[in-house]
Amino acid sequence: MSEATASLDFLAVGAGACGLAAAIAAHDAGLSVAVVEKFGRPGGNSALSTGSVIGAGSLYQRASGIDDSPERMVADLSAIAGASDNPALLRRLAEVSAGLVAWLTATVGCRLHLVTAYRHIGHSVPRLHAPASRRGQDLVDDLVAAATARGIPIAVGNDVAGLLLRDGAVHGIRLAGGEEIAARKTLLALNGFAANPALVREYCPEIAGAQYFGAPGSTGEAVLWGREVGAALDNMGAYQGYAAVAYPHGSLLSWTTIEKGGILLGRTGRRFGNEGLGYSGYARVVLEQGGEAVALFDQHSFDIASGEEEFLELARYGGVRSASSLAEAATAMGLDRAAVTEEVALYNAAARGETPDRFGRQDFGLAPLVAPFHVARVIPGLFHTQGGLRVDTDARVLRPDGTVVPNLFAGGGAAAGISGRQGALGYASGNGLLSALGLGWLAAQAAARELRP
Repeated sequence: MSEATASLDFLAVGAGACGLAAAIAAHDAGLSVAVVEKFGRPGGNSALSTGSVIGAGSLYQRASGIDDSPERMVADLSAIAGASDNPALLRRLAEVSAGLVAWLTATVGCRLHLVTAYRHIGHSVPRLHAPASRRGQDLVDDLVAAATARGIPIAVGNDVAGLLLRDGAVHGIRLAGGEEIAARKTLLALNGFAANPALVREYCPEIAGAQYFGAPGSTGEAVLWGREVGAALDNMGAYQGYAAVAYPHGSLLSWTTIEKGGILLGRTGRRFGNEGLGYSGYARVVLEQGGEAVALFDQHSFDIASGEEEFLELARYGGVRSASSLAEAATAMGLDRAAVTEEVALYNAAARGETPDRFGRQDFGLAPLVAPFHVARVIPGLFHTQGGLRVDTDARVLRPDGTVVPNLFAGGGAAAGISGRQGALGYASGNGLLSALGLGWLAAQAAARELRP
């Protein structure tokens, strides 16, 4: 990117969902805008997600007869997240979530639809809005198209070395090549620190042994730069794991297969915990019991998951195998046939309500499991961290004493998330993209109010 001689109004560092949404909103508010991205294409973790955006009380919900509200969303997510360093952030994002979905679809042109086929853990009603494909890349493509139509520069291949500081305030960025880009307002729209092993060991040690499956750019620059400017850090122990990454394929086995009644078996052919913890919370359990498992589900789950393109591709290319009996399924995965048969019998009895589940699972989906069966070998993964810079409810970065770091905003993986203070149990589907898109949207509006009062 050539050296800028004039200051931009608004600069987004990172071309994922957060940076792109913020740039679009800032442009539409009359600001001069640009986006810089260290890799060769936009997307980041947003492109690797399912593209699911939480909207509580959205037009789509009302059209489907679903009664929801920001208050209900806060209650739902607080119930699983527990203690948080910044509960006001969850309330704010819940309040704007329906408006955010409306803005994305009506103004930006994102092709989002209310997902009614499932509602993952943490949500008492369907409130996820996603591309029909359930691919985050489609959401990113729509955001890029909207930015391009507005003439917003997206400067890929520009690694940022640090912030430009003067008198305690941020005045832009310094690129790795030595160029400086001046900006009146700067948004850190970076990923988190899940690709930085040292920071993961420091803040999220319980998942440090899991393989990382997110975007390679999540190396924690926002945390490091935040320390330099004296910013506070919140919810640093929170992260999103995934308990069922297909091995060795590296793509996600749809958790719908488990949520709708499937189970995970260890190397002994036995279950080892409560799959009802959800795909994020259960990742640590899979890691602790040996780091590998076999997902077993039946045709009911298979048919529902088949509505997701990534699942169909995984099945098409051998990541999911079919079996006409439990003995055949066990043999295909190298498990003890008697153990698998007995384990499924115990599970099915619990699903029928004949006995309590010994691991405490209460929602059995469409179980009991019946032939034919499907199996997949899976490992746990770390996808992104949920902690970051402390921000106010307009995404301004804060110091420990509550004062603002002048001219600096943060969103997405760079900012503290809404999944609680610690661990993976507080993560619910859509938390990451709501923080990314919501904080980017709010940052742009706040910057416009400050610069164009």
